[in-house]
Amino acid sequence: MKTFLWFLSFCLLVSNSSLAQTHQKNRVIILTDIEADPDDTQSLVRLLLYSNQIDIKGLVATTSCWMQNKINPESIARVIRGYGKVQPNLLTHESGYPESEALLSLIKKGLPVYGMDGVGDGKDSEGSEWIIKVLEEKDDRPLWISVWGGVNTLAQSLHKIKQTKSKSEAQRMISKLRVYTISDQDDSGLWIRNTFPELFYIVSPGDHYDSATWTGINTYINGIDNSSISNTWIAENIQQDHGPLGAEYPDVAWGMEGDTPAFLSLIPNGLNVPEHPEWGAWGGRYALYKPEFDKTKKGTSVVTIAPETRAIWTNVDDTYTPYVSQEYGRTVKRDTLTFKNNKATLWRWRDDFQNDFAARMDWCLMTYEEANHPPVPGLTHPEEFTVKSGEAFSLDAFKSTDPDGDNLSYLWFHYPEESTYKKEIYMGAENVHIVNLTAPDVDKKETLHFILKLSDKGSPSLTRYKRVIVTVVPK
Repeated sequence: MKTFLWFLSFCLLVSNSSLAQTHQKNRVIILTDIEADPDDTQSLVRLLLYSNQIDIKGLVATTSCWMQNKINPESIARVIRGYGKVQPNLLTHESGYPESEALLSLIKKGLPVYGMDGVGDGKDSEGSEWIIKVLEEKDDRPLWISVWGGVNTLAQSLHKIKQTKSKSEAQRMISKLRVYTISDQDDSGLWIRNTFPELFYIVSPGDHYDSATWTGINTYINGIDNSSISNTWIAENIQQDHGPLGAEYPDVAWGMEGDTPAFLSLIPNGLNVPEHPEWGAWGGRYALYKPEFDKTKKGTSVVTIAPETRAIWTNVDDTYTPYVSQEYGRTVKRDTLTFKNNKATLWRWRDDFQNDFAARMDWCLMTYEEANHPPVPGLTHPEEFTVKSGEAFSLDAFKSTDPDGDNLSYLWFHYPEESTYKKEIYMGAENVHIVNLTAPDVDKKETLHFILKLSDKGSPSLTRYKRVIVTVVPK
């Protein structure tokens, strides 16, 4: 039986790998002030485990307000060499993991100067030129710039594009950019937003991290189980006995993986839709508006900050009531605690993406048969459909499968913050593959976002999602 399951898993792996090849991978260039804080190295370890699902186009060593006159490209190379030692085994679990030499060739240098001191005529760097080169490629996919430190390398690219390209060509190139910065870690971020008001830009502005959405990745939340971000969990699941790549993961100094949210939403998991930050994803949920300066400025900042002059993608709240396990009867129930804040838009997924990380660390050494692999959601209906007010409809994930033959758990829920219809939708028993619903009465067209959370019972338990958008129209 075990041999048969292995063969079935292999067939599913080949099938899924073929599907993955047709999936449009998100392109990304990383800007990292690696060595300013151990968390950049931590985030790089995780990123490399998804390098078969995210198209890494560059890894640029930069400065930040925490490390203003030094860059450390050799530290990027060290982690990649650790990855290279486990890459052959990763390929036995999923296809597409690049050779370490290919990744080493993508390491570039920004200028070892702070902020706007590195922006202007004659201040080009290997990194800023590389961003322009990638933008000039004949590739219609957006280019994400995932900023873990200062952003002046991108600022210099934009400065040169503005100075040297025609207006139409500059607009074309800039329209392909998508920026996610971990707050503002130099003074060039505000310059970029003011100078290029059309640029897609996600940021919790300023450098006061206590109010930033991305800190939901490592914030201790009273009332929930925080063990998946504990030092014990990290040591057991990532650092120790997980091969050369895990050995490169440093201890937490300031906060675990503060830079990881800048790429988490690029991972194809059925929930993440990077072009729609307002829909919510592993990296958090964001709204497009011009924030009030008094709410973003708190105390004395290391970085020069000022009121925003344009709308940006930034912090927004979720009202979130977790589901908790029950030993008897229905396997899950709503908790008695409800949270409302912007960090909840990210930490609500934390156990899922931590388990996913742990499983991929297992892939570094384990055989396919020994390790766990994510389930595959399958619907019996389209991911988008329309119903009329008062009409009955069903959501059904009957076609879901698991490559390891694991038992599956289902959880359907309405995500009101993503929907135009904000009232709660009664789900009944939401932990079965099919839920039967009735469309609410509406007097104008409304949308309902439903999320399927599909989890296996392997170790660690892995989760994938399906987003179903139901449009309700009046009778």
